[in-house]
Amino acid sequence: MRADARRNRARILAAAEQVFAERGASASTEEVAARAGVAIGTVFRHFPAKRDLLAAIMKDLRQRLIDKAAALIADGDPATAFYEYFTFLVGSSARIGAVVSLLAEDGTSMEPGEQIMALNHTFGTLLEAAREAGTVRPDVRLDEVMAILAATTHGALATAWPDDLRHRTVALLLDAFRPR
Repeated sequence: MRADARRNRARILAAAEQVFAERGASASTEEVAARAGVAIGTVFRHFPAKRDLLAAIMKDLRQRLIDKAAALIADGDPATAFYEYFTFLVGSSARIGAVVSLLAEDGTSMEPGEQIMALNHTFGTLLEAAREAGTVRPDVRLDEVMAILAATTHGALATAWPDDLRHRTVALLLDAFRPR
């Protein structure tokens, strides 16, 4: 793919994620094209159907989840990376609620909990580093963290938590992991 085509694709995906988050199911590909600053034909050249665009947003999100984890493992502060990633995952789930709903309407099940559970090993690495840094209680187990994370991301997505509620809820949950 040429450099300008890659840039257009990236702009379309970023615009689509914003438009669907703001407008939900009523969002149109025309709105996406306008927000991205491209012609509608450019959107359809990259994504022939709305479903293709939605699936690409989910694929892009999965890659951002992986990239964020890799960056935190490589360069993050072991004392805080676990907490930062937990917060990032819940926030990411809340932002893609409209996309998940639209995919479900189209018959494609896209449960964010499944995506997050796929990061089990990565999250385990962050958890172990935080334990070693003394910022997570030694008795906290990975399966417990993943269960809490899946429930939290599902709750944020299914009931469209406002930002304030999401921040307060995540803060309460993260406090449960800290040493007393």
